[in-house]
Amino acid sequence: MTQKESSRRIEEIDHEIAKLVEERLDASRQADEGIPASEIAQKCRRYERGFMNDLERDYKDISGYERVLFQALFDMSHSYKYTMYGTKTELADRIREAIEKTPKIFPSSGTIACQGIEGAYSQIATDKIFANANIMYFKTFEGVFQAVESGLCEYGMLPIENSSYGSVTQVYDLMAGHRFHIARDYKLKINHQLLVKPGTELSGIKEIFSHSQAIGQCSHFLKDNPQIRINVVENTAVAARMVADSERNDVAAISSADCRQLYGLSSIPCNIMNTDHNYTRFICITKDLRIYPGASKTSIMMTLGHKPGALADTLAKFSSLGLNLTKIESRPIAGSDFEFMFYLDFEASAYSDEVVKLLCQLDAEPSDFAYLGTYI
Repeated sequence: MTQKESSRRIEEIDHEIAKLVEERLDASRQADEGIPASEIAQKCRRYERGFMNDLERDYKDISGYERVLFQALFDMSHSYKYTMYGTKTELADRIREAIEKTPKIFPSSGTIACQGIEGAYSQIATDKIFANANIMYFKTFEGVFQAVESGLCEYGMLPIENSSYGSVTQVYDLMAGHRFHIARDYKLKINHQLLVKPGTELSGIKEIFSHSQAIGQCSHFLKDNPQIRINVVENTAVAARMVADSERNDVAAISSADCRQLYGLSSIPCNIMNTDHNYTRFICITKDLRIYPGASKTSIMMTLGHKPGALADTLAKFSSLGLNLTKIESRPIAGSDFEFMFYLDFEASAYSDEVVKLLCQLDAEPSDFAYLGTYI
């Protein structure tokens, strides 16, 4: 067979496969007619397990490749049947209710919980989103979650990831323990400065105070100055205030230009960041689900079963709908042995029936699942 003939045969086979897949989906639907949903699930699981065992026995040389192929086919079949059954679930009802009841315009005011003190980057991000923000400050990220969860604050502002230093793991680790939803996110340009008391020069600095994320984003500068001691504090604004209140002239803070003005400090003219392209993404959280018009980003968190290909099987569900996953984060679950919570961000709108059906399907699976929201 020539190369041209082989290429033509590949095309013919692909068309045959497409036709057979369509026939299989239709046959699967007919085979399930009149059978309770619980029995359908058990019947499918028995058949699929037996079929996979037969593959292992009869096609040892290529069983691994065929296992991936048929697992994808089975997952597609489940998604197809789930679509046929519809999405009359509690989650679907909550999403539809949120779409109906959420105001058409994102508010310009509200009581917002922020970690830190005045001058913190969370406060700067809050003022970018809300024109008239009533900000309540909390010492920890958990305090922000608790303020929203209890109803003390209507919104909470939390940093979730940085373009040069990665995820804010403290926030991710707290997500699993609190009930909240994401209503909006915002990407803030970060411009760290080395703040000192007026008259202090770089050569005279013995200690630097800042948050761990800011320290990581300026690691190259700090490595080049090993004589300077580094102290981690809870917030960049707290660091600036400590320098301003200190009686010493040999301390500095890695903080923002806002804090320079706010606390009467000076900025040493040097580039301390690893990169000028430094952005932090913040999420604005609420207690109740709110889906504003134009919302096109969705976030979920879930655990996966302890079986080979569990993550790939889940990702195949998104791929089948052409959804673009923008982030996958995994964090160990406290108190468990090698179990992880997965956080997924993807470009999708809850106004789409297909997306709602996917969310309901994931929610119905025997693993922990939480829909965090669809947001602008």
